[in-house]
Parts: sequence; C-alpha cells; structure tokens
Amino acid sequence: MTGLLTFGIMLLILLSFMGILILLSGIRFIPNNRIGLVEKRFGASSIKSGLIALQGEAGFQPQILRGGLHYLTPIQYVVHIAPLVTITQGKIGYIFARDGKPLEPAQVLASNINANDFQDVEAFLKNGGQRGPQRRILREGTYAINLVQFVVITEERVYSLPLSREENEVIMRMAEVIKERGGFRPVIIKDTDDKIGIVTIHDGPSLPQGEIIAPVVGDDPAQPETYHNKFQDADRFLLAGGMRGRQLQVLVEGTYYINRLFGTVEMIPKTVIEVGNVGVVVSYTGAMGADLSGQEYRHGELVERGNRGVWSEPLLPGKYPFNTYAGKVISVPTTNFILKWIRSQVGSHNFDENLSEVSLITKDAFEPSLPLSVVVHIDYKKAPLVIQRFGDIKKLVEQTLDPMVAAYFKNIGQTRTLIQLLQERSQIQQQASMEMKEKFQHYNLELEEVLIGTPTSSAEDHQIETILTQLRSRQIATEQVETYNRQQAAAVKERELREAESRAAMQAKITEAELNINIQTNQGKAEYQRSIQQAAQIRALAEAEAEKTARIGIAQALATEEQVRAYGGPQFQVTQQVLNRFAEAIQQSKVDVVPRVMVTSGGNAENGSSASGSIMEALLTMLLSERYGALAGENQSARSPEAESLRQQIYESIKKSAREDEEKKTKK
Repeated sequence: MTGLLTFGIMLLILLSFMGILILLSGIRFIPNNRIGLVEKRFGASSIKSGLIALQGEAGFQPQILRGGLHYLTPIQYVVHIAPLVTITQGKIGYIFARDGKPLEPAQVLASNINANDFQDVEAFLKNGGQRGPQRRILREGTYAINLVQFVVITEERVYSLPLSREENEVIMRMAEVIKERGGFRPVIIKDTDDKIGIVTIHDGPSLPQGEIIAPVVGDDPAQPETYHNKFQDADRFLLAGGMRGRQLQVLVEGTYYINRLFGTVEMIPKTVIEVGNVGVVVSYTGAMGADLSGQEYRHGELVERGNRGVWSEPLLPGKYPFNTYAGKVISVPTTNFILKWIRSQVGSHNFDENLSEVSLITKDAFEPSLPLSVVVHIDYKKAPLVIQRFGDIKKLVEQTLDPMVAAYFKNIGQTRTLIQLLQERSQIQQQASMEMKEKFQHYNLELEEVLIGTPTSSAEDHQIETILTQLRSRQIATEQVETYNRQQAAAVKERELREAESRAAMQAKITEAELNINIQTNQGKAEYQRSIQQAAQIRALAEAEAEKTARIGIAQALATEEQVRAYGGPQFQVTQQVLNRFAEAIQQSKVDVVPRVMVTSGGNAENGSSASGSIMEALLTMLLSERYGALAGENQSARSPEAESLRQQIYESIKKSAREDEEKKTKK
C-alpha cells in the first residue's frame, strides 16, 4: 500500500514536472534580426485549398513573429526561425508567391495592382494576390516577409522556407535566368556610353497581326494612373495598353529599376548623323500615312514622321535615340562626293568600290580603258526621294550611274580617234559635264564636274604606248622648234636690252647735256635781255649825256657869246683866252719871259717885219692882227635848227629863272 502510494506520488510529481515542461515549451524567443514562421499542427479544421491558413486552420499561418518572447500552445504550433530579407544598396529583389489566385493563361507575372504589400500575407491574399513571380520588385532595405508565402530571390541568396526539392530547383532556375539578364542590378546608361536601351516586354497582350513593334504608351506624366516611367511600373504599363514584344520607346541616359522577368533591355549605340550627311528614315512601324511625294513621282511614297514608310523629312546632323528595330536610318552625303571609275582607287564613302575603268573602242579601232571621276551632290531635301527610288546610294551608283556613264563615254569613244581622245580631253570634259547634268537631275542628283584621266591599255597591248611615244617625239620636236624660236627671240630681245641698257647708261649724260644746253640757252637769253637793257641804258645815258653836253655847250656858247659881245668881238675873246692859256703855260713850265737865247727867223723887208723877231712876237703879232679878226669872222657858220631850238629853250629857262629871282627879291 505504501509502495503504491509512493509510486503514485512519484508519478504525479513526474506528470506535474512534465506538464510544467510542456507549458514552458510554449514560450518562443525570436531574435530581433530574425522572424518566426508559425505552423499550426492541428486545429478545428484543415485548409481546403492553398498553402496559408487564413481562417485559423491547421497549416502555415499568415502572421509572423518578430523579435521578442512569444507564447504559443505547446505541441499545437511550431515556429520556424527565418532571417529578415535584406536588399543591399543598388540591388533588386524578386518575389515569388506560393499561394494566391492562379495566373491567367496568357499571364506571365502576377499582378500587384491591389495586392502589393508583401509583408502582410493576409491582406495580399484577401486583395486578390496571385501566385507565381510578381511584377513588383523589392528595392533597397530590410523586410519582414513571411518566407512560407513568399520566396525572395536576391543576388546574394534566396530567402525561403524550403518545402520540396522540386520547388527549390525551380526557384534556382529562376534565379539563374534573372542573373543572366543582369536583373539584380538596375539598368544604368551613362552619358559617356552613347547608347540607348531597347526594351522587350514579356507580359501583356500580344501584338496585332502585321505589327513587329509595340507603340509608345503611358509616357505622359500628367496621367499618373498610366504613367509607368519607362517600364519601371509594370502594372501601369499594362493599364496604359502596353503590349508584349519589342517596344518602340527607348531608354536614354539614366538609372532604371526594371523587373527583368517583365522586360529585358538590350543596349545599342545611338544613331549618329555626321556633319555633311543627312539620315533618311525608313520606318517599319506606324500608321499608313498619306503619300507626300506628289502625283508625278511614281517610284514610291513618302510619309510624315511617325508613319510607316520613307519619311519625307530627313534627320539632320546630330545624335538620335533611334530604335533601329523600328526602322533604319540610311546616311546620305550632302557634301560633294567623288565616284571613281578606277579599280585601284576607292572613295571615302565606298560607293565606288565595285567600279572600274570604262572600256572604249575608238574610231581608229584602239581599245583603251578610260579612268573617270565624277563629282556628285545630293540636295538634302531630295535625299528621301533618292532613297525611296534606289534603296541606298550604293545601289544607285552600281545599278544606274555605272551603266549610264559607261554607255555615254563608249559613245564618245566611237566618234574620236585615240589621238583626238588624248588631245581633246578638256573639250570632252566640258561636253560631258553639260550633257550629263540633265540625266543626273532626272535621278534627283546634281552633277558638279566630270574628270577624265589618261586612257590606258592592258599589259599585253603596247600599241597605245607606241602612239604615245610617237606623240611625245613629235611634241619634243615641236617644242625644240619653239625653243629655238624662243632663243632667237631671246637673242633679239637681249640685243635690244643691251641697247636699252647703253641708252640708259648714256641717258644721264644726255640729260645733263640737255640741261646744260637749256641752262646756256636761258643764260644767253638772259644775257641778251641784259644787253638790250644795257644798250637801252647806254643809249639813254648817251642821249642824256649828249643833251647835257649840248646844253652845256650851248650854255657855254651863250656865255661865250655874251663874253664876246662884252669884249667887242670874237677875236678879242680868243685873244684873251690865248693869252690866259699862254700865261698859265709860262707859269707852269717856268719859262723865262725874256729868253736867254734869242732865236729869230728870217724876215721879209718887204713886209716891214724885223728879220730878227722871236716866236713869241710872231704869235702876238698874229693874234693882234686885223687879219685874225677877219678870219674869225669868216669861220663863223649858221647854227643847226636843233641847236637853235635848244639855244632858245636854254635862253628861255635862264630868263625864267631870272624873273623868278627878281620876283623873290621883290617879295622880300
């Protein structure tokens, strides 16, 4: 009895201890950097469908346990410790839902228009959340997500509570696909890359029949319900009417957080139209626009920008984010470019890489090859017409210009001999430029110039070289003749030059002589004028002196006449003057009045003169004789009229002066 009691007590104690242990086992401690995933082992009912027990049924519960102590009914609940989901800076996380409504048959990713809170499983499921990969992505941060309902795929790891090996393999394959697409990082387009992003959408309605690229939708920020901001909001893109497939809209420089399961991005270079070119756009998408080429143009249609076909307006030089899957841009040079019909030479545009020399047959049956160069210009406004008609410039050159130019110069060659072809090259160039311009204009081209090279022949044919050698010899002979003529002319010119140099050397002396002659002539003229002046002066002086002398003589004559009258006759006057002069002579010569020696001359007794009289006596006797007086009277002659006139003027002047003196004395 006592043993039974003891056993019972021990059993009771054991059961109590076990009960306490069981009760204590309901306490759960969750670290702050972990979450607890609750699984209910048994309950009033079981889940009828799905994975998450929204009504408290047995199964995985929608709520999670955060950091701290929690108490759950022992045995009934199991708590699975799981980490918090962390998305590092600049990374993207992808969500895979295990429970929810199934996807539509054409649907690839689950919609998150209403069910977009992945941290609230109950709200997600009640708001119509769908199972499978989600359209919404996780950005940087830490999330407390129920890893039973959601599998979070990041670049570093996969956050989930494994349920089966098969599911785990599916999740890992999904992670590989995302990694291959570079989906764990945003799309970053740098300005230095000069690239654009072409987006291909893998969800949504399919493109209509006949369309190859989806149009632009949801690009207006003024409509936030449909503005998807460059495919970063998948649900808004689809609400705006977006369709799956390659998109017309492109990504330019920037950073884009795009779900790579929803849309993949391909990087292509920007379209660059270099200076001196335009880009003619051939669009593969858009509406069928009206033809703008005109009624006379029958080689195709031109449409407005945005329509399908060849755009009537080309792209001017610059960089363009052009989607090359939606069309192509054909570069057309607008500067002059040269097409060379020369096999060994190719222009910078490579339009003439398949051109070669034009084979001719001349009038004299030679077969030379003629190298050509043609300078062409395309008006930028006519570039779309050229592309619409020929497809591209190279086709234009090879399919149209090459046969046209070759045929034209073949016709030219048949009308001229080889020598004419060589000698008339300039004339042929001018003729070709004028005649071919109209043909080029027919193809919307502008011919600037035609340049013709020297005809050549094959290596085996030496006839052309023979002709050229003969022409060179002939030209050399002609040039020699011309050289001799030039040398002869040069010799003549040299002689003329020497003569000119000699004349130039003597020119200074000639000039000096001419100047001397002029100076002497001028001096002679001056001397002549001075002589005339001196003659006139002398004449005037002589006349004045003569008049003076005449006046003095007449005055002296008048004075003498008065003296004679005073003496009683001229003989007395003369006698007086002779005696005065004689006395002055005796005084100056100091001759004795009474001579020491008497010189006498023989006398005549008949004349009553003394035979022994002196010279003095003879002189005195002669002066005092009456005969001298008679001679004096006989020698007087009549005055000239001029002297008489002058005598009267002087006499009147003397009388006038005498009267004036008398009047002055009277006044006093």
